[in-house]
Amino acid sequence: MKNIRNFCIIAHIDHGKSTLADRLLEFTNTITDREKQDQLLDNMDLERERGITIKSHAIQMDYEFEGEQYVLNLIDTPGHVDFSYEVSRSIASCEGALLIVDAAQSIQAQTISNLYLALDNDLEIIPVLNKIDLPSANPDEVTDDIVGLLGCDPEEVIHASGKTGFGVENILKAIIERVPAPKGNPDGPLQALIFDSVYNSYRGVETYFRVINGEIKKGQKIKFVATDKEYFADEVGTLKLTQVPKKSIKAGDVGYLITGIKTASEVKVGDTITDALNPTQEIIEGFEDVKPMVFAGIYPVDTDEYEELRASMEKLQLNDASLVFVPESSAALGFGFRCGFLGMLHLEIIQERLEREFDMTVITTVPNVSYHAYTNKYPDNMILVNNPTDLPEPSTLNRVEEPFIKASIITKSDFVGPVMSLCIEKRGEITNQTYLTTERVELSFDMPLSEIVFDFYDRLKTVSKGYASFDYHPIGFRASKLVRVDILLNGQPVDALSALLHDSTAYGIGKKMCEKLRKLIPRQQFDIPIQAAIGAKIIARETIKALRKDVTAKCYGGDISRKRKLLEKQKKGKKRMRLVGNVEIPQQAFMAVLKLNE
Repeated sequence: MKNIRNFCIIAHIDHGKSTLADRLLEFTNTITDREKQDQLLDNMDLERERGITIKSHAIQMDYEFEGEQYVLNLIDTPGHVDFSYEVSRSIASCEGALLIVDAAQSIQAQTISNLYLALDNDLEIIPVLNKIDLPSANPDEVTDDIVGLLGCDPEEVIHASGKTGFGVENILKAIIERVPAPKGNPDGPLQALIFDSVYNSYRGVETYFRVINGEIKKGQKIKFVATDKEYFADEVGTLKLTQVPKKSIKAGDVGYLITGIKTASEVKVGDTITDALNPTQEIIEGFEDVKPMVFAGIYPVDTDEYEELRASMEKLQLNDASLVFVPESSAALGFGFRCGFLGMLHLEIIQERLEREFDMTVITTVPNVSYHAYTNKYPDNMILVNNPTDLPEPSTLNRVEEPFIKASIITKSDFVGPVMSLCIEKRGEITNQTYLTTERVELSFDMPLSEIVFDFYDRLKTVSKGYASFDYHPIGFRASKLVRVDILLNGQPVDALSALLHDSTAYGIGKKMCEKLRKLIPRQQFDIPIQAAIGAKIIARETIKALRKDVTAKCYGGDISRKRKLLEKQKKGKKRMRLVGNVEIPQQAFMAVLKLNE
């Protein structure tokens, strides 16, 4: 065990984690020249196209240092705030972390938040200054920032470049010298932590685990503690670029397990694996439960595909434990699921993965957050409102509380004004303003979570010319004056387009939604009124004019009353049509509500 090192790579998005991981793999000869490619560990097409890491990726490297053989288990983690749950899982299975900071961009919001995650788990932090080959790099200044953040010596900061491979040897040396070897009892009862899993249509569920105590052998009878089910370990092995089967995996090491499980719900990430005959008495304290921030309905376009969608979501949940869903039904869209996501990017990625990996075409409803409602009859009983349609009637409502977050924004001092006015427009209250250096400011705001769900991140990047980084964590619920805005089409409410909005913005957003829908819904044979309503009060209206045929074309000359008679006849027909006609809503209409400012 003394020659095993488990470490992960943490950083803000786009600070060069995956590129540096590629260099580490090349330097330790884990991959051959033929297997080389950029972002090697990002094995999803979606990750390559967008240039971001979505999943944590574990891989094992063998390295000889001062005449001894070492086994290095590396986990490359995502940098985006929406995938911080992946990071927390990776951190739970490591003893050390490489904290990578871009020499040109310096410390960003996500750098700090990932650092705190690692410090909470008592990880040994190795600071790495990456991209020092860039012309815009500021190595001395950024080293001072890192020293200020970590309280380490300037000599401890390793200078490196993921592009050229400079400094990789120093990083490997630091990992071996500074990261502690895993602790554990190799002779005790088996105790292993599941930190990830993936569904393989040929072999069932593949579970990735880290052995804390004991060892896991091929053919051994094992037990999953949370589900209390027993299986045989058909195959165990280590994670190189491809899976390498082994006879056994010992304490301190990371590996994969195949038991032939076909149902996705039987494997829980964070669960403990133990021996069925000699079980451990202690369950490993896994990472905290995921707290979804944004909720949206996902419905199959074809209602017959509901069961297929359920199976696809379960398989996806195996691979992305931060996705939570419960069944729900909607009058407009039939049966589907209410899903919880960690943010808007997460929602977008899940929708795209459902379409690519499982060939499911889905409709996503307007995202919202969950609220707490209290009625006059039972002022102490909290009603959880995940869907605007769950909100009690306004006449019985006592108060509604919405979730607030503490947002921390790090930006250049030139952009403090525009960033502040954006946050205040989004009902934010500034709580702190700290100058990290003369150029860089950290602003802290208390804001309602619902205000950052839609377009906040995009607009923040726009007003700061891409120089602001944003991170947040929940701080509880506060009472707010919220109203439910319903959209009526042809007099019928469309539940999938309802939204809970603050009283001050309800009128403006209702009007914009009506205008947007008027452009997107195709014209019919009859007039379609689009209305926004709060309770029984209509606050905005737009009308889609009917397609009309010129019925007076064949009527030339003669008395005007002949023309009027034909027009009246047409009017009656249109009225009858409007009573029986129903309006098809295109998919773009549901998503357009998110982009009201465009």
